[in-house]
Amino acid sequence: MMRNYAIAAAVACAAFAAPASAQSWPQRPITLIVSQPAGASPDVMARMIAERMSKSLGQTVVIENKPGAGNVVGASAAARSAPDGYTLFFATSAALVTNPYMMKNLPYNPEKDFAPIAFVTRSNQLIVVNPSVDAKTLPDLIALEKKSPGTLSLSVDGPRNLAGVTGQALNKFAGTKFVLIPSTNPNAGVQDVMTGRTQVGVFSVSIVEALVQAGSLRAIAVASRERSASMPNVPAAAETLPGFDFNGWFMLMAPAGTPADIVTKINAAADAATKDPQVKELSAKLGFDLPKGGVGTPQAAAAFLKEQLALWGQTTKDLGIEPQ
Repeated sequence: MMRNYAIAAAVACAAFAAPASAQSWPQRPITLIVSQPAGASPDVMARMIAERMSKSLGQTVVIENKPGAGNVVGASAAARSAPDGYTLFFATSAALVTNPYMMKNLPYNPEKDFAPIAFVTRSNQLIVVNPSVDAKTLPDLIALEKKSPGTLSLSVDGPRNLAGVTGQALNKFAGTKFVLIPSTNPNAGVQDVMTGRTQVGVFSVSIVEALVQAGSLRAIAVASRERSASMPNVPAAAETLPGFDFNGWFMLMAPAGTPADIVTKINAAADAATKDPQVKELSAKLGFDLPKGGVGTPQAAAAFLKEQLALWGQTTKDLGIEPQ
């Protein structure tokens, strides 16, 4: 009789203890892994979000930069972390939906190894031209290329990176034959377009916005279905090419198995961070678009990830891109 009572008491205590431990979270600093180097625009954005989340959660959110191998280093470290809410990942679209279709033997699974928390921000790409190019709009540029197919070159950050896939998709959607020229890094590609070595380029808004404003480059279109909040007068490519949507974005992720109530708390903190007036102002200057109306639910983030994986699966299939 006493033994049965002891067992029942132990079960009751265990049931009570589980939610209590989650309710007391966090009790120590939280690490936010960023798979880009310190000082890069995604790192700056992550630090702004982390600082505001720290205030909401009552614990410091510490940035840990783990760049390398096309986001694989940071993503792998986050995936292997304990699912206790003390390690998070500021995940890029490349880490979550591009790498699975570009790399064989990827050491993590975006859906199985992570718990989506929130869609944080969008980082648009911009199609730009050297000011000497006789095109002010995307229809102009397409028409110009079709007059002499294969004579215009387009700088990208690599044939299998986001800009490279965007360039290939532009050729497929528009029926053009832009010659893709991979650059050693985005800044080198920008210099190529500015000096006229290449005529066209696809770059992150954060990299070229100031150059566009200075007149060193001409913006043709945002490579997505929506205009950028920081450059509202530049048309979206989808306004000319329906369905064209190739932008970067960032999601807040936790290791799979992180308790749902902790995920909910982090989601609320991220939502408050993106609604901070200073974050809104500075993110626009960095070329980032925050989600309208807040980050949404973890369930919405999971649905978005699934949708994007399907989109990239179809895109790479259409373009004949195989993982290497």
